[in-house]
Amino acid sequence: MHKLLSLLKNKYFLSTTAFLVWMLFFDRNDLLSQYEYRSQLQKLEQEKQFYNQEIAKVQKDLDELTTNKDKLEKFAREHYLMKRDNEDVFVIIEEERKEEQKSLF
Repeated sequence: MHKLLSLLKNKYFLSTTAFLVWMLFFDRNDLLSQYEYRSQLQKLEQEKQFYNQEIAKVQKDLDELTTNKDKLEKFAREHYLMKRDNEDVFVIIEEERKEEQKSLF
């Protein structure tokens, strides 16, 4: 008990303890903030990885479209509904089917 009392009277111990408490709980960069910053950094790194993968996919598709005319024609037909002069294009919208199915139930 005497050692604990003398330890609490020690000004170096008190100042070190006060400094640690301040840095861990009351400072602008306390433990909770550091945890939040770290989790935000992990989310941003995951987003960066996702977007890098998407960029690689798009770059690959672009290379294929610029080098292969068959792929370019297929892409134009699927995405821009382009057609040849002697063809007809039928567009099927799946959302209407879903709405019809909902109304049946």
